[in-house]
Amino acid sequence: MMTEIQEIEIQKQYMQKVAKLIENKDLKYTILTMGCQLNENDSEKICGMLEEMGYRKTEDIEDANLAVFNTCCVRENAEERLFGKIGNLKNLKEKNNLIIAVGGCMMQEQHILDKIKKSFSYIDIIFGTHTLHKLPEDLYKVLEDQKKIKDVIDIDGNVYEDLPIKRNSKTQGSVTIMYGCNNFCSYCIVPYVRGRERSRKPKDIINEVKELASQGYKEIMLLGQNVNSYLRSEMEAIQQGKLKDEAGDYKEINSFAKLLRAINQIEGIERIRFVSPHPKDFTDDVIEAIADCGKVCKCIHLPLQSGSTNMLKVMNRKYTKEQYLNLVEKMKTKIPNIKFTTDIIVGFAGETEEDFEDTLDVVKKVGYEQVFMFIYSRRVGTPGDKMPNQIPEEIKHKRFDRLKDLVESQIAKTNKSYLGTAQKVLVEGPSKNNEKMLTGRTESNKVVVFEGDKDLINSIIDVEIIEDHMWYFKGKVL
Repeated sequence: MMTEIQEIEIQKQYMQKVAKLIENKDLKYTILTMGCQLNENDSEKICGMLEEMGYRKTEDIEDANLAVFNTCCVRENAEERLFGKIGNLKNLKEKNNLIIAVGGCMMQEQHILDKIKKSFSYIDIIFGTHTLHKLPEDLYKVLEDQKKIKDVIDIDGNVYEDLPIKRNSKTQGSVTIMYGCNNFCSYCIVPYVRGRERSRKPKDIINEVKELASQGYKEIMLLGQNVNSYLRSEMEAIQQGKLKDEAGDYKEINSFAKLLRAINQIEGIERIRFVSPHPKDFTDDVIEAIADCGKVCKCIHLPLQSGSTNMLKVMNRKYTKEQYLNLVEKMKTKIPNIKFTTDIIVGFAGETEEDFEDTLDVVKKVGYEQVFMFIYSRRVGTPGDKMPNQIPEEIKHKRFDRLKDLVESQIAKTNKSYLGTAQKVLVEGPSKNNEKMLTGRTESNKVVVFEGDKDLINSIIDVEIIEDHMWYFKGKVL
């Protein structure tokens, strides 16, 4: 059986083969990424491999020789968006001999594969979440043999290191620390498409962060479906005798808390963030690490999903409203000035008016810096899809609007407390809306725009907050 290292070596050989095939042809690729930051990180790897093979990136689909779609299946409208985009490419494919590759989470769903086979037979490459690393081989077969490739596996994937990566940002580097999820929340398709939890070895993560630091990155975002269960499966396997740590990979770092402390020691890195933790797994050692580590941002994303104990049980979240609020209070006590952001689903199956009021109550009590709100979207293959008492769309939308009004009123109130204060801002670059202005983020992830010289980019500076515009601040460099 081939090892992960051997597999990557084979793919590197295919990268060289493709590079030779397209040499001097000036071929371009375009990529559309849907979904979460993990998908964004996967896309950075796709871009890294393509550019290693000699492709150049273009934002203009009319100019592309290869179009890649990296899909997400968390929300239903993602399917409609994908099929609309692919449908629009049929004429371009014939005109420009465009190669179309579709990958990511959606490709792990059988009903999506059936739809593609029936309606979009002109797609050249289909790859799953566990076969992303094989894109060079798939592309070579299409270019050399004109074969259509379906490279999807249903089993849990391995962890592949040493893939090329082309990062989107020069200030924040995202680093995946684990793949998959063991939680099986009843609304969520992720465990079925990304598999069970597999953690990267600590040394590989540390080496990647050190490399980012050497390239001048100031902020690190650690990614995983449930970061605070990092290495849990591996530690259990060692205890049960199913895994032997012969190389001492887990001797010094055997938990998420210890990983945070190790990254906090890396010179050059000035900020550490992470998403997403699970409230049921938020252990005291992680809270202590956040409190002790000066580089770990004191703004924690703590997904709520619902404030109702009844709904949390139906969602299979394994904590209660009271446990969540107690965790928030514990963190507020141990970590002065800590702030929170969250995710909330509105209108899950069986949600009553009383359940929804419980959600509003938690929002009032916690006082989030930001709330990412979602109207529940049924996903084929999840327990939630089969549940009775689905909530009518009209009620979902009315509840969503009520939650939105509450959140915005809280943010407006919170924002006033920033006015006149000096904030440490990591300068990311020119503002997208006004190139004469710079933009950056506070430790609490608030966007600030301000006038300043471009040599401030990628540094942390003091900025006075002078104006509040709800979703961003205007500032003045001190």
